[in-house]
Amino acid sequence: MLERMVPALYVNDLAASKAFYCDLLGFKPGFETDWIVQLSDPENKIVELMLQPRGHDLIPEAFRKPPQGSSLSFVVPDCDKYYEKAILMGLKIIQEPRNEIYGQRRFLTIDPDGLLIDVSSNCEPSPEFVAKYFGTESV
Repeated sequence: MLERMVPALYVNDLAASKAFYCDLLGFKPGFETDWIVQLSDPENKIVELMLQPRGHDLIPEAFRKPPQGSSLSFVVPDCDKYYEKAILMGLKIIQEPRNEIYGQRRFLTIDPDGLLIDVSSNCEPSPEFVAKYFGTESV
């Protein structure tokens, strides 16, 4: 049985990454040193993210490369609100908010290390998606 799961990101600039996740998503630091920052959602402590400097001795050499071929997804109550925050922060927007056929409204941005960040909220799936995957009844 798992007690908790905490994704860890190996970052170039601990302060910049901490600011990104705190400013955009509202994370708060729970534990902080010069070699680790543990963040959590103040309203849902089970949602955690750990940041570590990429060059630290705790990180095996082979895993110190920038992220590639992965993303982090954050489901929020209203992705448009977070999109407006991202715009005010001057973040690079990869995709503006749009409703996806599978029932998520999302936008895409990147974090300071180039990791794709997917911020989404629930919306109605398309009738075609519902019919194909759930029969003719609404989900």
